[in-house]
Amino acid sequence: MTAAPAPVETPDTGTVTPHPATVTPVADLATDRAHIARLYREHLSSGRSVLGTVLGGMLETASDGAWVFTEDGRRYLDFGGYGVFILGHRHPHVTAAVHRQVDTHPLAGRVFLEPVAALAAEALAARTPPGLDHVHFVNSGAEATEAGLKLARAHGHTALVSTIGGYHGKTLGALTATANPKYQQPFQPLLPDSTAVPYADTAALEATLAELGRRACVIVEPVQGEGGVRIPPPGYLAEVSRLCRTYGAFLIVDEIQTGLGRLGSWWGMDADADADADAESGLPPQPDVLLVGKGLSGGVVPVAAMVATAAAYGPFSRDPYLHTSTFAASPIACAAALAAVEALDREGVVPRAKALGERLLAGVRSACAPYTGGLVREVRGRGLLIGLEFTEEQAVGELILELVGRGVLVNHSLNATRVLRLTPPAIVGEEEVRLFLTALAEALRVVATHIG
Repeated sequence: MTAAPAPVETPDTGTVTPHPATVTPVADLATDRAHIARLYREHLSSGRSVLGTVLGGMLETASDGAWVFTEDGRRYLDFGGYGVFILGHRHPHVTAAVHRQVDTHPLAGRVFLEPVAALAAEALAARTPPGLDHVHFVNSGAEATEAGLKLARAHGHTALVSTIGGYHGKTLGALTATANPKYQQPFQPLLPDSTAVPYADTAALEATLAELGRRACVIVEPVQGEGGVRIPPPGYLAEVSRLCRTYGAFLIVDEIQTGLGRLGSWWGMDADADADADAESGLPPQPDVLLVGKGLSGGVVPVAAMVATAAAYGPFSRDPYLHTSTFAASPIACAAALAAVEALDREGVVPRAKALGERLLAGVRSACAPYTGGLVREVRGRGLLIGLEFTEEQAVGELILELVGRGVLVNHSLNATRVLRLTPPAIVGEEEVRLFLTALAEALRVVATHIG
């Protein structure tokens, strides 16, 4: 039985007795699976509690590099993480920067100018495509999407055009752009005047823009991550950009998942500069807004950003109170962002992601080869974003469970239920690659036996 809590002396109110429910020792919680599952059911999500139980009920309590550790001391190779951990877990340069910031000034009073945000903005703008120099830091990818949509509206672009299968978040505006009825239907009506066109179909986009004209705001991903790692043909983004210029539309390129090295290049839009160059004008894609997130956190503190051209950013620049958030651009988050960009640059993470991605894609295709045309429909990827598409939705869930049992973590795709998604960190070595490919081959063999 837990002992009654000791009274706490406070200078203002005297003696206060804490509520008994708040005093369960943290050390006990770290090893009590049943207690944590109950807390999830009672206070967080009953569905999440069930899912955690199905996956074995383990408690995620520590992480380091490419590994996640559970309360019983087991370790799991993290090839998931939803694209956040391009630098792995607890990267030393990022964690040191965050520790320093916590020890000095973690949150700002928002009265004076705050230097860490300015330095982080400078570092990020130095790595964005030309012209995208104005940074608005936020706390999540969905908030970056909302900021981009609001900025478009400030310029009169009130008709939203997104792509089928695209994923941009689940807040109200972002959800309108996330054209998946499963997530949209419970929250209708969403933003008015919205249209979804097929991904990689520039003819359909042009027909829509011809009707909407300069009212249009187009939002698109260089590669659809949650859409099942859908890779468009070369030149797609450049053509989208050209069409937006032709019809006066506002263009938002969502690189929340694909940017900062995930595709083996700093940005998805410059992954294949020669192929993506606009054949008619010789210009590469020219978005008004670039959305950044996930890897910007360094895997340590949540942070995202909307980056815009000077012309697009005007309304936000002139009035700093037009779109604000209490915790946006906090010193602790910006310290993580600054350190993450520095680490990506100094440690050659982007070219490493390209080489490692090619090695992994070849290995995954080899492991899947015996089942291609049957259980496996296709393996596709760019850099460290790889998708395995199956003919049966059941295969994804079973494969995830089999891989967990072999010490490997992966993700499903929210907008493509037949696609298992790999987003490993760029820091894994050959030993981890061999471990993963061995586990994948074994897991595929078991799943093929069950389903085949």
